[in-house]
Parts: sequence; structure tokens; C-alpha cells
Amino acid sequence: QVQVVESGGGLVQAGGSLRLSCTASGSFFGIKTMGWYRQAPGKQRELVASITRGVTNYADSVKGRFTISRENADNTGYLQMNSLKPEDTAVYYCNADIFVSWSQTDPYWGQGTQVTVSS
Repeated sequence: QVQVVESGGGLVQAGGSLRLSCTASGSFFGIKTMGWYRQAPGKQRELVASITRGVTNYADSVKGRFTISRENADNTGYLQMNSLKPEDTAVYYCNADIFVSWSQTDPYWGQGTQVTVSS
């Protein structure tokens, strides 16, 4: 059974920083893509950043402020968030596209972690 667990959310003042972590555990063959999404109250879930084989992708709203990274040996991904703004307040979710066989991937979601940025 595969599990994805996030950690690192919390309350921070505007201009501050947080680092989110996402760890996948269980029996699988590797991770193709790790992505961070967020959902603010009353809004749709949106992609914040993703990383696939070292290639990163960011939403325009976070470019230059957030950095996504991975430690493949630990099946862990990170989202370093700097210069946080109140509009970054949301529940942040990790999504891992996991190889359940040598050729097939399935998406797994974490439970979400709350990030609140006060003004």
C-alpha cells in the first residue's frame, strides 16, 4: 500500500518562509513526478509546482519565490516557500505519480497541510 504524507505547514507572517515536505512510502518502483497543489477556500485546486526527472515547472504566481526539489533516495519532495504573501494561504497537497509497475504510474495524494500567511 502506497502512502503520501505531507508536513511543514503552519502560520507565518507575510514575507516569511516555510518548507513543506512530502514523503511516499510503501511498495513501488519509483516516482515519476512530484507536484504541489493548493486550494484556497472557495477556489479550485491549482498546480503550484512540479518536478519530473529534474525538470521543474511553476505557476506564474510563485515563480522566483518557491522552489521545488526532490531527494530520490528518500522518496521525498520539498517545496521551499519564501517571501510568502497572504494570497498564498491555502491547503497544500502533494501529488506523486508513482510507478506501481515498471511501466504503469498511478497518482497518489497526500492529506494536505494548511499554510496560513498573515498580513
